[in-house]
Amino acid sequence: MTVENDQSQKDERAATKLKELNEWLPVTSCHKANWWYSAFHNVTAMVVAGVLGLPSAMSELGLGPSVTVIVLSWIITLYTLWQMVEMHEMVPGKRLDRYHELGQQVFGKKLGLWIVVPQQLMVQVGSDIVYMVTGGKCLKKFADTVWPNSPPIKTTYFIMIFRAVQLLLSNCPSLNSIALISLVAAVMSLRTKLFNRM
Repeated sequence: MTVENDQSQKDERAATKLKELNEWLPVTSCHKANWWYSAFHNVTAMVVAGVLGLPSAMSELGLGPSVTVIVLSWIITLYTLWQMVEMHEMVPGKRLDRYHELGQQVFGKKLGLWIVVPQQLMVQVGSDIVYMVTGGKCLKKFADTVWPNSPPIKTTYFIMIFRAVQLLLSNCPSLNSIALISLVAAVMSLRTKLFNRM
């Protein structure tokens, strides 16, 4: 009887710890988002990457290789998304919401962290650097278009300005705080896609 009590107390403590962690994490702390918030964030994340990446890929690689790389990345993204959806609830009664939880379930407690976390960090840091540089270049292009006779300013300064805005927005408590910014970005991205086709 005491073994069962000890196990139930351990389970209860683990559940309490997990609940406290989820309440603390900005991603899971606020569940007041509506479906349109998710739509704005997803469109912004997916379409903006395509809008920014397509011209760069075309100019650097040429038509054939760039289309091949884009199609290949789309196939890989679709396949990994399908895998994540399938693994999300592969353990009955337990949701695997985070990448490292999926890694731990598939590869084991320790090895899962060592496989998933370094890759996750590389992707996050690499994406942030690419967005900083691309955003800074876009700001410079915008400034040069709006103020053509202004003295030239280095691209580095525009990258630093873009990074400062990123830093400011990263201190928002949740994605719901920047839903308006995501809406504007999604509308601008779709507008850019539509006007580029005409």
